[in-house]
Amino acid sequence: MRALPTVYEDEALLVIDKPEGLAVQGGERVISSVDDLLAVQLGYRPFLVHRLDKDTSGLLMVAKNKTAAALYSRLIQGGEIRKVYLALCSSHPASPSGIMEDPLLQRGELKRALTEYRVLASSPAYSLIQLRLGTGRMHQIRMHLAGISCPILGDDKYGDFPLNKRLRKERALRRLMLHAWSLSFPILAKSGSSRRETLTLQADLPDCFQPFLQELGFELQSARADFGSASMPT
Repeated sequence: MRALPTVYEDEALLVIDKPEGLAVQGGERVISSVDDLLAVQLGYRPFLVHRLDKDTSGLLMVAKNKTAAALYSRLIQGGEIRKVYLALCSSHPASPSGIMEDPLLQRGELKRALTEYRVLASSPAYSLIQLRLGTGRMHQIRMHLAGISCPILGDDKYGDFPLNKRLRKERALRRLMLHAWSLSFPILAKSGSSRRETLTLQADLPDCFQPFLQELGFELQSARADFGSASMPT
């Protein structure tokens, strides 16, 4: 078994770079999952703090104990943890930046949903879009982008199916082009005081993004993880 790549670790928290195609949580019909693999890798079963779709790659926080799990869950609910994603999409939005706030249907009920976005690069065919979550609904980014006619490449649920079929044939693209790129979160100061320091982590993009970035003439090193706004609207 290959060890899941660790991006950050302290006595309370582990942040891994999850590969696409790996479920976060085990269950019926799940052959392999993050929690099962980490249980073997660490020698104990960690606590999942948040989730990523199976087909989404990138940064995932895992708590090492119940106290840390409760703390970081509260921080996520309070909006103190900033999660930034990168998506390669079909077409491009009408506006280069904005907030998508259409409510989403979740288990038969419309739920409030906020996603901030900024177009980093675009062409008539594709765009690279940076996104920050204000809420954490299931498939939120995928549904919001599809709702503005910019579905994520490779999305087999909300995407442009004829385009996905063509890209599979022409570019061997067989994955969702959505990556959890950056996490900013508070940690306790090394001195042991109650003051919290903020740490920002980034995960390298999967190799399959590179041909599209070259086509767009974009280098990721020029992108900032911070949107420059302190908080999402309430």
